Order: sequence, then C-alpha cells, then structure tokens
Amino acid sequence: MSRTGVLLLNLGGPDSLEDVRPFLYNLFSDPEIIRLPVPWLQSPLAWLISTLRYGKSQENYKKIGGGSPLRRITDEQAKALGTLLCDRGMDAKIYVGMRYWHPFTEEAVALIKRDKIDNLVILPLYPQFSISTSGSSFRVLDRMWQADPELQKIPYTVIPSWYDHPGYLSAMSGLIATQIDSVPNPEKAHVFFSAHGVPVSYVEEAGDPYQREIENCTKLIMERLGRSNDYTLAYQSRVGPVEWLQPYTDEAIKELAAKGIEELVVVPISFVSEHIETLEEIDQEYREVAEEAGIHVFARVPALDTDPTFIQALGDLVQKAISDPPISFGETITPAENTKLYPQERWEWGITTSAEVWNGRLAMLGILGLIAELMVGQGPLHAIGLL
Repeated sequence: MSRTGVLLLNLGGPDSLEDVRPFLYNLFSDPEIIRLPVPWLQSPLAWLISTLRYGKSQENYKKIGGGSPLRRITDEQAKALGTLLCDRGMDAKIYVGMRYWHPFTEEAVALIKRDKIDNLVILPLYPQFSISTSGSSFRVLDRMWQADPELQKIPYTVIPSWYDHPGYLSAMSGLIATQIDSVPNPEKAHVFFSAHGVPVSYVEEAGDPYQREIENCTKLIMERLGRSNDYTLAYQSRVGPVEWLQPYTDEAIKELAAKGIEELVVVPISFVSEHIETLEEIDQEYREVAEEAGIHVFARVPALDTDPTFIQALGDLVQKAISDPPISFGETITPAENTKLYPQERWEWGITTSAEVWNGRLAMLGILGLIAELMVGQGPLHAIGLL
C-alpha cells in the first residue's frame, strides 16, 4: 500500500509575546503581502513595519492569552484528519506547514522528504483562494520543487480552494443555525459575514478570484442554512493607504445599526481556526463598535476548529484529490479561467489604476521613512538641516 502525505498549509502565528516581532517581520517580508517595484526594499520595509507595529500587536496578543492558538488548533485538526483517514483505511501522514512561523513550510517539506512519502496532497486551510494566502504558499513550494530533484520524484496534487464543498457548507451552516437559535429573536437576527480583506488591486489587476469566491461562498452557506434571515458580507483587517475590498466591517456594522438592526450573528467566513482576528479583532474591537452603535446582541459564530463535519469534509477533499487528475502549483484554478494559482501583478506606466496604487504604496514608504528618521534622530533630512 502506498503511503500518502497530506500537507496542511496555514498562516501561522506567534506562540509567545517574544515571537511577535519576528513573526511580523516574516509576514511583511512576503511580496504577496506588500508588493514593491524594487525587491531589495522588501527586507528594510519589513524591518521598519515590524519595529513600528510590534508593540501594539503584543498588546493585542496579551488580550487573548499572550500568543496565538493557531498552531495548537492546526495540530489538533491534523490529528483529527489523520485519525479519520486511518479509520477509512488510508495509510496517511499529516504534516503542518505555516507560512510565517513555526513549523514553517520548509520544515514540513523536510519531514516529507525524510519519510519518503509516495504521493502528496497539498491542502491549504483557506477555503477561498487568494494570492496572499494559498498563492503565497504555493509559490514557495513551487520554488522548492523546482530546485530539489528529490522532491520532483514525489507526485503531488494541489487543492486550490474548496469553499463550495458540501461538507464545509454543512459545517458552517450548522454552526450558524445554532448561534441564530441562541439569540432572543432568531427570526430578526442579521447574519453578518466578516472576511479578511485584500487590496482591490489584487482582484482588478492580478486576477485574484478571492472576492468572487467569498461572495459565492456566503451565498451557498445561506442557501444551505435555509433561513429567511438577511445577511451582509464585509471585510476586515485592512492596512495601509491603498483601497481594500469594501464594505469594511466596522463601517458596515455602524450602517446596520443606523437601519435599526439590533441583533447580529457574526460569522468569521474566511477563517477555519480561532486566532487573533477572531478572538481580538472581532470579539473585542468590533463588538465594542457594535455596542457603541446600538447593537444589543453580538453573537459570534465559533470557528470550525475540529468540528466533526468539517474534519469529514477535509477527509473527502483528500480522497477526491488522490483519485482526480493532479493539479500542479502553476496551473489554472479551472480550465475556463485564466487565473493562475499565484498570478503576477502587471506593471503599467502612466495614469492607470496600477499607477495610482503604486503612488499610494510609494507614499506609504515615504511616510514610513520619515517616521523612522524621527525615531532614530538621523537620516538625509537631518543631514541637510530640514529636521
């Protein structure tokens, strides 16, 4: 019997407060998070941002216990998936590869090589595909495969996205139904989906299917839910001066309150594990926004974590990937689309959408450089006597 490896991909998170700064550095060193026209600027900018932001980030992690639970939960998901596949008669070993913190993707791949896996299924724990999540990890893996003859001997298949899988939709709708039924007036509760945002340029210029998949996903979940409740989709976690997908979560909450909505059932739609964006950003920051705006009930649907229906869905995905024709890192998501698993952003000259986006990015660099100079007390502006 051949031995199958399953590589679960996730973002990663700092295990302790001391890990926050290096985690942020790794995050902002990724060109899929902040894209720059000059590659050598990436590391200095990542250092600057992580230096300026880690204090505030540490305070946020203190609010949820001093570190991210993401690694623990992902390990629990891996264990549950391994047990399920074993019960189904599969000889499978599950690996966890994080993009920005331990265990890094590179560490997981080293274990896969050591264990001499016969075939590999690569399953991102992001239901919807985005350049900045699954795409970033696929790019890293592609480089590793191209550079390593040993890896090239391991047949693999990639699962690009799975937001429309029936098991996932059932798991999500089940959790939402339970939360709706727990509020004082279930029939009046407004279902509020909050997804991690991405810059508009990713969608409009680079062909990122994320927005389309998120919108389709929320529609399919509501259809599976089978309730008459109204719903809203909004986007959280925006940073920097560029335009991100809208509506923004905080603004959408205020608008619903102004319309007289008093009960929200809040769904973290793009997350399958509890982490900083659910436990601090949604549960604390957005709850406060809602209460101040007049929302009386803020009932948050828990993340899937190790929900049995969800784990069964992951098992179904793995088994289907083994039986279907393989998908490689650089292939299109569907034959009908011209969207790569990690599409490249076009560079354009002139007054174009891309140029305007880059103007914003370069302005951000200038602002950050000024802040850094004010902090350290030296630099070109000090040298010429302007500061």
